[in-house]
Amino acid sequence: MQVQFTVNGRALSVDVPPNTLLVHALREQLALTGTHVGCDTSQCGACTVLVNGDAVKSCAMLAVQAQGAEVTTIEGLAAADGTLHPMQAAFKECHGLQCGFCTPGMVLSAVDLCRNHPDASEEEIRELLEGNICRCTGYQNIVRAVQTGQKAMACA
Repeated sequence: MQVQFTVNGRALSVDVPPNTLLVHALREQLALTGTHVGCDTSQCGACTVLVNGDAVKSCAMLAVQAQGAEVTTIEGLAAADGTLHPMQAAFKECHGLQCGFCTPGMVLSAVDLCRNHPDASEEEIRELLEGNICRCTGYQNIVRAVQTGQKAMACA
């Protein structure tokens, strides 16, 4: 099947078998390897991308379901000149990453979280990030990064 969609601002078309998951189309067909395959069961959030602005676990979505959609991966979040998105900058500033495996999904989930809950408290941030697993940081710096990114996104 041919899937036509916009990925990171570029109109693209890929040919995939009907059972191809979006995560595999992104990684294998488009070489966007920032979208990670973690658990294969949509539990960890490492594969999170934005589809039409909403955080989606791309291991739980067929590529054909993205027909006509706008998909943003971690590679497409920064500005064209390389300027980091406010949430990416916040994760860097607040050391909200360690090994980095969960970071792309965590950052994209945090962008969605802040767009939909711009005044989320620390407790709400922790609850809203529940579907993203980090095995390294203990979450404190991630929550701090989300709060910092939340403030920066409100100003942007």
